[in-house]
Amino acid sequence: MTPFGEKLRALRAAKGISLRHMAASLQISAAYLSSLENGHRGRPSRGLVRQICEYFDLIWDDAEEIERLADISHPRVVVDTAGLDPLATEVANRLAERIGSLDKPTLEKIRGLLGD
Repeated sequence: MTPFGEKLRALRAAKGISLRHMAASLQISAAYLSSLENGHRGRPSRGLVRQICEYFDLIWDDAEEIERLADISHPRVVVDTAGLDPLATEVANRLAERIGSLDKPTLEKIRGLLGD
Protein backbone atom coordinates (compact mmCIF):
# COMPACT_ATOMS: atom_id res chain seq x y z
CA MET A 1 0.00 0.00 0.00
CA THR A 2 1.17 3.53 -0.69
CA PRO A 3 0.76 6.60 1.56
CA PHE A 4 -1.90 7.87 -0.88
CA GLY A 5 -3.72 4.54 -0.87
CA GLU A 6 -3.68 4.37 2.91
CA LYS A 7 -5.14 7.89 3.17
CA LEU A 8 -7.77 7.19 0.52
CA ARG A 9 -8.89 4.02 2.29
CA ALA A 10 -9.05 5.88 5.63
CA LEU A 11 -11.18 8.66 4.10
CA ARG A 12 -13.59 6.12 2.59
CA ALA A 13 -13.82 4.19 5.87
CA ALA A 14 -14.44 7.35 7.91
CA LYS A 15 -17.36 8.27 5.64
CA GLY A 16 -18.63 4.68 5.29
CA ILE A 17 -18.33 4.78 1.50
CA SER A 18 -17.86 1.61 -0.50
CA LEU A 19 -15.12 1.36 -3.07
CA ARG A 20 -17.67 0.63 -5.81
CA HIS A 21 -19.81 3.65 -4.92
CA MET A 22 -16.83 5.99 -4.88
CA ALA A 23 -15.48 4.62 -8.16
CA ALA A 24 -18.86 5.08 -9.84
CA SER A 25 -19.10 8.65 -8.55
CA LEU A 26 -15.63 9.43 -9.91
CA GLN A 27 -16.40 7.63 -13.19
CA ILE A 28 -13.48 5.25 -12.85
CA SER A 29 -13.49 1.49 -12.47
CA ALA A 30 -13.61 -0.09 -9.03
CA ALA A 31 -10.62 -2.20 -10.08
CA TYR A 32 -8.55 0.91 -10.80
CA LEU A 33 -9.53 2.54 -7.51
CA SER A 34 -8.69 -0.67 -5.66
CA SER A 35 -5.32 -0.80 -7.43
CA LEU A 36 -4.58 2.78 -6.34
CA GLU A 37 -5.49 1.98 -2.74
CA ASN A 38 -3.39 -1.18 -2.68
CA GLY A 39 -0.34 0.34 -4.35
CA HIS A 40 -0.54 -1.72 -7.53
CA ARG A 41 -0.83 1.35 -9.78
CA GLY A 42 1.34 4.40 -10.12
CA ARG A 43 0.49 7.87 -9.02
CA PRO A 44 -2.99 9.11 -9.88
CA SER A 45 -3.30 12.05 -12.24
CA ARG A 46 -3.58 15.56 -10.80
CA GLY A 47 -7.10 15.68 -12.20
CA LEU A 48 -8.15 12.55 -10.33
CA VAL A 49 -6.58 13.82 -7.12
CA ARG A 50 -8.62 17.03 -7.48
CA GLN A 51 -11.77 14.98 -8.11
CA ILE A 52 -11.08 13.00 -4.95
CA CYS A 53 -10.58 16.22 -2.96
CA GLU A 54 -13.92 17.50 -4.26
CA TYR A 55 -15.60 14.16 -3.55
CA PHE A 56 -14.57 14.34 0.11
CA ASP A 57 -14.98 18.15 0.32
CA LEU A 58 -11.30 18.52 1.22
CA ILE A 59 -9.96 22.06 1.32
CA TRP A 60 -6.70 23.80 2.16
CA ASP A 61 -4.41 21.68 4.32
CA ASP A 62 -6.34 18.44 3.80
CA ALA A 63 -6.30 18.85 0.02
CA GLU A 64 -2.60 19.75 0.07
CA GLU A 65 -1.87 16.67 2.17
CA ILE A 66 -3.58 14.29 -0.24
CA GLU A 67 -1.83 15.96 -3.20
CA ARG A 68 1.52 15.56 -1.42
CA LEU A 69 0.76 11.92 -0.63
CA ALA A 70 -0.10 11.28 -4.27
CA ASP A 71 3.23 12.81 -5.31
CA ILE A 72 5.22 10.47 -3.04
CA SER A 73 3.21 7.33 -3.74
CA HIS A 74 4.69 5.79 -6.84
CA PRO A 75 5.08 2.11 -5.89
CA ARG A 76 7.98 1.47 -8.29
CA VAL A 77 10.63 4.04 -7.56
CA VAL A 78 13.63 4.64 -9.82
CA VAL A 79 16.64 6.34 -8.31
CA ASP A 80 19.03 7.91 -10.81
CA THR A 81 22.46 8.24 -9.25
CA ALA A 82 24.33 8.95 -12.49
CA GLY A 83 26.86 11.67 -11.91
CA LEU A 84 26.56 11.51 -8.12
CA ASP A 85 29.12 10.40 -5.59
CA PRO A 86 29.62 6.61 -5.69
CA LEU A 87 28.42 6.53 -2.09
CA ALA A 88 24.99 7.71 -3.29
CA THR A 89 24.83 4.75 -5.69
CA GLU A 90 25.84 2.34 -2.95
CA VAL A 91 23.26 3.70 -0.51
CA ALA A 92 20.49 3.60 -3.14
CA ASN A 93 21.29 0.01 -4.05
CA ARG A 94 21.61 -1.18 -0.47
CA LEU A 95 18.31 0.46 0.42
CA ALA A 96 16.63 -1.16 -2.60
CA GLU A 97 17.94 -4.57 -1.54
CA ARG A 98 16.77 -4.25 2.06
CA ILE A 99 13.65 -2.07 1.99
CA GLY A 100 11.33 -5.05 2.34
CA SER A 101 12.97 -6.25 5.53
CA LEU A 102 13.10 -2.92 7.38
CA ASP A 103 10.70 -2.51 10.30
CA LYS A 104 8.51 0.55 10.77
CA PRO A 105 10.72 2.26 13.40
CA THR A 106 13.74 1.96 11.07
CA LEU A 107 11.76 3.34 8.14
CA GLU A 108 10.57 6.24 10.30
CA LYS A 109 14.17 6.95 11.33
CA ILE A 110 15.26 7.02 7.68
CA ARG A 111 12.36 9.33 6.80
CA GLY A 112 13.41 11.60 9.66
CA LEU A 113 16.94 11.77 8.30
CA LEU A 114 15.58 12.79 4.90
CA GLY A 115 13.42 15.61 6.28
CA ASP A 116 10.24 16.71 4.53
